[in-house]
Amino acid sequence: MHLKIILASRSPRRVELLKQIGIACLVMPADIDEAALPDESPSDYVLRLAAQKAQAIVNKLPNQELPILAADTTIALGLQILGKPEHDADAFNMLKQLSGSTHQVHTAIALAFKGKLETAINTTQVEMMSLSDAMISEYIASGEHKDKAGSYAIQGLAACWIKKITGSYTGVMGLPLHETNLLLQKLV
Repeated sequence: MHLKIILASRSPRRVELLKQIGIACLVMPADIDEAALPDESPSDYVLRLAAQKAQAIVNKLPNQELPILAADTTIALGLQILGKPEHDADAFNMLKQLSGSTHQVHTAIALAFKGKLETAINTTQVEMMSLSDAMISEYIASGEHKDKAGSYAIQGLAACWIKKITGSYTGVMGLPLHETNLLLQKLV
């Protein structure tokens, strides 16, 4: 597939994943309120944010001829949403909670093109080994946790902590390529 789209994200991982499947993109991050609504499930949360990001770019560029792709990823422990850490202490607490757990990574995508908006979601189960406080502190010192849902990147240093995933590796990275490809085939 050789295509050009607008990516409503500043994530370099998403740009690289799209490039991997032959899609070039113009990066145009959407600026929306990412606060969860009361009693909103993690899957509803990411679906809503992905759709709002895509719609924000549609509103900014109403006559756009390129497809607009948006995505949002969150980590969930049951119904608890673990988004991006606000500071290092927040990251430490998140990683402490994820230590030794099986948690869910929800990544939703939204594609807007020619007046239509379609969404899809991928949920992957991730089993993480038990982490010592020293391991968590060393990881935080690397800075890799910043701007990452759940405070870790599976494609980085934290990869050695992951015992097992059931689902999509690219979904955990932030853009499930299977679902992305299906939406592109459907709308473009």
